[in-house]
Amino acid sequence: MKRSLICTLSILSLSILSGAFAGESFSKQVTQSTGCDEFYRDNEFNVSIWGTYVFTNTEYDPNLWLVDITQSTSEGGPVLGTFDKYIGNDHAWGGGGDFKYFFMRYFGVGVEGFVLEAQKGGFDIFEDPTVPVFLRHRTLHERTIGSVLGTFTVRYPIRCTRFAPYAWAGVGGIFGGGESDQLVTHGPPDAFAVSAHTRHFGSDSKLLGQFGFGLEFRITPHIGWTNDLSWGVIDGPKNNFTAIRSGINFAF
Repeated sequence: MKRSLICTLSILSLSILSGAFAGESFSKQVTQSTGCDEFYRDNEFNVSIWGTYVFTNTEYDPNLWLVDITQSTSEGGPVLGTFDKYIGNDHAWGGGGDFKYFFMRYFGVGVEGFVLEAQKGGFDIFEDPTVPVFLRHRTLHERTIGSVLGTFTVRYPIRCTRFAPYAWAGVGGIFGGGESDQLVTHGPPDAFAVSAHTRHFGSDSKLLGQFGFGLEFRITPHIGWTNDLSWGVIDGPKNNFTAIRSGINFAF
């Protein structure tokens, strides 16, 4: 009787232990099966290259009638119309790159730079009523505008996906734009009786602040596709712009 009781208890104990080990093994398998790949990491270096399209935030509507510009200037108030005073015309194309270090998965600091191929409309007027001569024509200058900024980026990788929305802001300088034309007149307020000539001013450098937001899609843990929208604020009136960027990011 005692032997049969001992055998029964031993069999029952072995069954309970084997069930417990089986449950633990199944639990580990479930835990492993619910894991997912991580595409974004702490202490990550990012190097990006991108193309950009920039459009100015000031309406592009210059005064194309140079006789009217001469007349209004001789009367003490030139009518030049509206246009961006730094980048120039209503849009520009370009490209750039940036380097960022994410000291945490969500925060990074970096440096970026871009180059724009821009155009600047203007005019050239010369008048001497004693000759008499009245020369006038519109001008269009093509030039390169560049910028360098220090940036701070906040991103939020969505767990178990390849997506990471981000926002960033930067401060730096912009150079190569801002040319201007000034008409100087002497004489009566009559477009065809004054002495007039145009003064041309070259480019200058300005302070630039830029901020925006975007979305990165990681094709692999080391290669991503970025797209963002940003706004640039340049020192001075009627200089601000909006930029759309798209490019490739390399993560190390």
